[in-house]
Amino acid sequence: MRNAAVPAVMPNYNRLDVIFERGRGCALWDADGRRYLDFGAGIAVTGLGHCHPHVTRALTDQAQTLWHTSNLYRIGELERLSDRLVANTFAETVLLTNSGAEAVEGCIKLARRHFWAKGEPQRHRIVTFEGAFHGRTMATVSAAGGKKLVEGFAPLLEGFDIVPWGDHEALEAATTDETCAILVEPIQGEGGIRVLPPQCLRGLRELCDERGILLMLDEVQTGVGRTGTLFVHEQAGIVPDVMAVAKGIGNGFPVGCMLATAHAASGLTAGTHGSTYAGNPLASAVANAVLDVMLEPGFLDRVQIAGERLRGGLLGLIERHPDVLEGVRGHGLMLGLKLKGTAAAFTKSALAQGLLVIPAAEEVVRLLPPLIVSDAEIDEGLATIDQIAREAAP
Repeated sequence: MRNAAVPAVMPNYNRLDVIFERGRGCALWDADGRRYLDFGAGIAVTGLGHCHPHVTRALTDQAQTLWHTSNLYRIGELERLSDRLVANTFAETVLLTNSGAEAVEGCIKLARRHFWAKGEPQRHRIVTFEGAFHGRTMATVSAAGGKKLVEGFAPLLEGFDIVPWGDHEALEAATTDETCAILVEPIQGEGGIRVLPPQCLRGLRELCDERGILLMLDEVQTGVGRTGTLFVHEQAGIVPDVMAVAKGIGNGFPVGCMLATAHAASGLTAGTHGSTYAGNPLASAVANAVLDVMLEPGFLDRVQIAGERLRGGLLGLIERHPDVLEGVRGHGLMLGLKLKGTAAAFTKSALAQGLLVIPAAEEVVRLLPPLIVSDAEIDEGLATIDQIAREAAP
């Protein structure tokens, strides 16, 4: 029975008061027909924009052919997707999931199972970092440990050693004979677009090699072209043992994956992990269509050019509005604008002016436009930010 005092949709989201009815490219339109420039991309998801014709066609064609069989049987589109990911990344083997949280959860299970299978079950602890966001499952909130993530959900899953961001001594101390892996985002998204410098990422690789443990990267938000390379770790010249991917790989369709070396994944034998829906024909067809576009010659070069244009424009606005804007963080089209006011207020002001941005920690707003964003749309977004800053100036 409907209780008027209780919302039909659980109020666990603090939603902004707008309903979008359609989208195309980098634009969305609400129920009143008002256009919005989308510099959030569904939190770095719709990298190819809304209703990309090639991705839409792949989904509709597959929807008229076959939706689901389960992983009791071979799935042709899944095998094709896995072959392509192996061919274009460090990975030797791929496991499909339904989301980024499931991909990270799979990484956690893989790392523990890896050492269990080697006869070292005592090596089950994972080092993580303050400010991280790895998902909303019990394992992933336990791994991140932030107060907003874990409050009220105790007891948490044991086995995570959370160290301060950038504290090398704490990292060394936390890495013991019981450690099986280090799990890190190369750029913390929710944490405020905090970039792990390339030399630090190389240092983590060296530490893992010295200690005989696995390096696991959470590239759920940073991956699939977002920073101008297919994955951000490529810019540091290193490869992980395991990597979680989602968001951009499905352009809005629920799909994620875990990529791994054969050595790292050696403990995940038949029956040790699974999912009813993961890698179904619909999801795999969409992800293959996304790769069709991402792997086209010149596509990632264009992302880098667009990122430089957006960054340059933001730096100019910071010079113009030093009382409102403080700095720029990030790479490619994963940029954070550090504010001297609040990210929440800026986000609401942007919405009122028809620009969608995403708040993050440390009073940073994330600028995550679709990777297909044009120069004109970048300039439009910059002009809107300029106007917001003018109105917010003391």
